[in-house]
Amino acid sequence: MTDRSCLYVVLAAGEGTRMRSALPKVMHPVAGEPMLGHVLETIGETTGEASIAAVIGPGMDGVRQFLGRKSPSASVHVQTERLGTAHAVLAARAALAADRDTIVLYGDTPLVTAETIDRLRRALADGADVAVLGFDAADPSGYGRLIMEGNRLLAIREERDASGEEKQITFCNSGVIAFKKGLIAELLDAIGNDNAKGEYYLTDAIEIAVARGLKTAAVACPEAEVQGVNTRAQLASAEAAMQARLRAAALEGGATLVAPETVFLSRDTRIGQDVLIEPNVFFGPKSTVADGATVRAFSHIEGATVASGAVVGPYARLRPGAAIGEGAKIGNFVEVKAATVEDGAKINHLSYVGDARVGAGANVGAGTITCNYDGHNKHHTDIGAGAFIGSNSALVAPVSIGEGAYVASGSVITKDVAPGALAFGRARQTEKPGGAEAVSGKPNSKDSQG
Repeated sequence: MTDRSCLYVVLAAGEGTRMRSALPKVMHPVAGEPMLGHVLETIGETTGEASIAAVIGPGMDGVRQFLGRKSPSASVHVQTERLGTAHAVLAARAALAADRDTIVLYGDTPLVTAETIDRLRRALADGADVAVLGFDAADPSGYGRLIMEGNRLLAIREERDASGEEKQITFCNSGVIAFKKGLIAELLDAIGNDNAKGEYYLTDAIEIAVARGLKTAAVACPEAEVQGVNTRAQLASAEAAMQARLRAAALEGGATLVAPETVFLSRDTRIGQDVLIEPNVFFGPKSTVADGATVRAFSHIEGATVASGAVVGPYARLRPGAAIGEGAKIGNFVEVKAATVEDGAKINHLSYVGDARVGAGANVGAGTITCNYDGHNKHHTDIGAGAFIGSNSALVAPVSIGEGAYVASGSVITKDVAPGALAFGRARQTEKPGGAEAVSGKPNSKDSQG
């Protein structure tokens, strides 16, 4: 296919009332990314030059802000009245140009792929003036039927208007339509609202095009790709389909998922070759696991990087900003946040390390915490290479532990420790015979038995 300039009009005006949510429908996440974000990402993966015009509803400031972050070059247009899909597209009239093809997409179809969109564009390159994306439905009830004559699309017939014979058709309309350059505005302007709802339907563009002698076509894709989301149940279905796709990609890329159905990935999760992922692991956005690393069961990783040969978990939590070095070990019930754990370092048990650096080869004992927050600000802890932090220690930031230093178990460290030094930060143990009775007010257990 020759690369061609293309405008993508993304309809994102749905309010999501059937979702029973104050959040606009297209902002509900699938695999850690708002549905609208998936569509924008997919557009970015298509061939050729692409520009985006998004149509939103009134008061959707959150959607507008998201578009500004995700696709800063996209133009945003407001559909002030809900008068149908053709009316929504015409809300972006200022972006419609005569010198480029236009494809209309929907912000609540996160599963459509770049390959499918490219095939739709190829239909235009091969001579079609208007091309519709269709699918063979397992159950066509409720869908518009694609009325075909050979390879030519004659009409899209809504179910309520379909004859008994037409209702037997299983080739259905996805709603995604491509228009050859220079056609979309004039076709949409010709659409009327002489229907039960008094709305302007984008699908009517097909019969208008046929009446004008234009070439129309349909391109088939799997039904799963174009399933829309209008309810929480459909959102769950889209999530399941996306997870299956992401797991398959991870396996194909050379990772081992012991129980794939229990591993949850985000769209941008990156898993290297020979990575072992045990059951019940969750990956939030912006997570990367390099070749040969191991993530053990029941771990939660978000906004973190895990280098080659590192071992994380079981029951570990890596929060945003965690960077785990080569061969490092993060053990059970360890939480790491905004911290670099350098090559070969170990935090094996029951510890919290936040806003910190743990030097190469250092060992952080069980129950150790970095006291990084004073109630107002976050402070940094620096642990030098080869340092040893004894169990149940509290490192009160800002503080630095020098290379090769040794912090005794049970210490509270409030001052910097020099390289190679041994630091104690605990009270001297003393014992007072009979003192327990004085403190507790209870008689000695031996005396009470007499």
